[in-house]
Amino acid sequence: MILIKNHPLFQTLRELKGTPRATVLTEPLFGIPYNLYAPFLSVYMLALGVTDQWIGTIASLGLVFQIISAIISGAITDKFGRRATLFITDLITWSVPCLIWAFAQNTTYFVIAAMINGFFRIAHTAWTCLLVEDAEERHVVHMWTWIMIFAVCSAFFSPLGGWFVQNFGLIPAMRGLLVFGSIMINIKAAVLYAFSKETDRGMQRMKETRNSSIISLLGDYRSVIKQVFRSKPILGALSLMVITNIFSTVNGSFWGVLFTSKLGFDNSQIAIFVMLKSIITTVGFFVIGPRLTNLLHFRLPMWVGFAGYFASQALLVFMPANSVVLLVISVVLEGAAVSLVSPMTESLLAVAMETKERARISAVVYATWILFTSPFGWIAGQLSAVNRTLPFMMNMGLFVIGAVLVWVINIKPKTAQLETEIN
Repeated sequence: MILIKNHPLFQTLRELKGTPRATVLTEPLFGIPYNLYAPFLSVYMLALGVTDQWIGTIASLGLVFQIISAIISGAITDKFGRRATLFITDLITWSVPCLIWAFAQNTTYFVIAAMINGFFRIAHTAWTCLLVEDAEERHVVHMWTWIMIFAVCSAFFSPLGGWFVQNFGLIPAMRGLLVFGSIMINIKAAVLYAFSKETDRGMQRMKETRNSSIISLLGDYRSVIKQVFRSKPILGALSLMVITNIFSTVNGSFWGVLFTSKLGFDNSQIAIFVMLKSIITTVGFFVIGPRLTNLLHFRLPMWVGFAGYFASQALLVFMPANSVVLLVISVVLEGAAVSLVSPMTESLLAVAMETKERARISAVVYATWILFTSPFGWIAGQLSAVNRTLPFMMNMGLFVIGAVLVWVINIKPKTAQLETEIN
């Protein structure tokens, strides 16, 4: 009990107050219902007559609307405030699509839902600002770690969704889970709105943009874009996020393919190794992360994490078929790497964007991130068609680039600058 009380993550959780605390603690209210229905959404679409081609088209359509919403999100968040924007857009972009999916009858329903859901990037920008703007910088890494922990632990509820599907049938179970998801998102939005307040920076931006229209604010993006692409810390952190998200895209799409083809395992065994990775990642957040993740010395955890990623992908490429031991080692290395790299990249980006223009800079950053990440699903598909290991060799190359970027970029938190001034 004493170890838990003195653990840095639990200490941060106790010290968090007000809006940052509410933003962190309400996250499971979204993550749990999402992980109940999300793994089955594609097969649910197939069961309702949506073709494979339309599933791909709907996914691409959603990506287009994500880019649009990411671009306009900063202006909307500044104009109407982080708190109000998040509350309204959570209801519109998550609760409403859940209901449309729940009562879907054909492809048209999913097209409409994808278009509405694609605007969730507005909610994401507002949520990010609400999370970090009033938080102490020393808490940022641990706050992001808790967000990752909640996300990973929420995935443990996916088998419960499978139980409902198995016992009630795919379509009836999904309709029920999606209605439940809509209700839970409403509750999450209401609780967060009730227990948070507008950030100081949000109040300032609302005052500054009171007499400006959304169109005029979008017109001012030229200076924001220049600020982003002239900022080496932002570009460095963004590059690291692009690399890790390309990996997530490739791994999420082709790990199962490699697992059942080259490695020779059965489909039914996939869930076992996915669960193992989630467990290792969760343990890593509590055991490895607090000892290494530090914004003042960010290079060591990033290098260790990228080395773990590289080794895990190398094992997948070169291991013989049906080698359970080597596959377990690969999964453990990947899980440990996630616990180091994920919270650090998010934190580095948050610190790099420490400016009064956080909302609009976030909008430009996330739009750029989506644009750079999106082609790699197609690229990985072409590589996989030639050889199933090539997407993972591409990942290895990306992690080498990431390690070099970590050496090159220079992000100094305020605490580091303060120490320099004192010394």
